[in-house]
Amino acid sequence: MQIKKSLLSLAVAGLIAVSSPALVGCVSNTTSNSSTTNRAQLMLVSEQEVMTQSAQAYDEVIAQAKAKGLLNTDKSLTARVQKIGQRLIAKAPTFRADCAQWDWEVNVITSDELNAWCMAGGKIAVYTALVQKLNLTDDEIATVMGHEIAHALREHVREQMSTESLKQGALGIASLFGVSNTTLNIANTLAEVGVSLPFSRSHETEADELGLELMYKAGYDPQKGIKIWEKMMSMGSSNSGLAALLSTHPADDERLANLTELAAQLKAGK
Repeated sequence: MQIKKSLLSLAVAGLIAVSSPALVGCVSNTTSNSSTTNRAQLMLVSEQEVMTQSAQAYDEVIAQAKAKGLLNTDKSLTARVQKIGQRLIAKAPTFRADCAQWDWEVNVITSDELNAWCMAGGKIAVYTALVQKLNLTDDEIATVMGHEIAHALREHVREQMSTESLKQGALGIASLFGVSNTTLNIANTLAEVGVSLPFSRSHETEADELGLELMYKAGYDPQKGIKIWEKMMSMGSSNSGLAALLSTHPADDERLANLTELAAQLKAGK
């Protein structure tokens, strides 16, 4: 019985370690020269593994879009998005020097989905509906692309994979030594609400802030750019109250207040 208790304690300690990377030996800091981001990160999954998987996934998405005649069909929009992307990419090494060696790509996919993303290694996709339905300005496009690029610069996918690996390993130790399914389910729920979701929200806030710094350095106006989030809110993306607690994104009012303050600081040169 004492052995089981000790091992259960070890499992719980593993869960706690997820929220406290400083307690774990394998940490890194992938960003510099940011006024908002200087956080140590837990990295248990190799960078090369994440890069390889991301490149394969991106190639599949692009191949499927091309086969369906949905890739870069609007030449004017594609040129516009790629020009903005190149300005952002040129400034990205300010925050992470080694990204200058990434094999960056920027493509536009015809889709009714309001979406954009950047995979590990700089593989970017912007969906036509995001720009066209919301009638985005260049500053707003730069804001959302900067946000997505920031996820890649900070290796958020790799960090999330590492966090999940540690959490599942801790729960696995407990299950091997007879901890009941009910107890494990409770532990998993607590880990999800108390660790994983807040951790994801912290990633979104970090991407907001670093992305805004990036677009500003690329010559775009952050105060005009953050209007993108107001437009998204008008499309019904509200995450207030309890929904915000159980969401991977910050509450909309909190996000806007934070970005409005940061935009003013950037333009004031602080």
